[in-house]
Amino acid sequence: MINAQFRAKVWYWRGPSPFYFVSTPAEVSTDIYAIASHFSYGWGAIPAVITIGDTEFSTSIFPRNGEYIVPLKKAVRQKENIDVDDEIAIHIDISRPHSF
Repeated sequence: MINAQFRAKVWYWRGPSPFYFVSTPAEVSTDIYAIASHFSYGWGAIPAVITIGDTEFSTSIFPRNGEYIVPLKKAVRQKENIDVDDEIAIHIDISRPHSF
């Protein structure tokens, strides 16, 4: 189980499906990698509940370059007034293992 709070800078990926993300810090990434096999449902994706400000939402986080990336939904960004390069406070909750 992971229940962590951290601050991270928002970044933008311009791939075929452009999206906004934050990356987990090293210590949180290490903790997530330690439990990933119990929670991942494929390609390393892990379901998580994210809280930013007053907004809570479900998403999946993904491994990338030794860390995990958290996608920020458009509705969340609009509600919390979040843009690229903003540093935001995030709470991440990974508490239910995936059943295969």
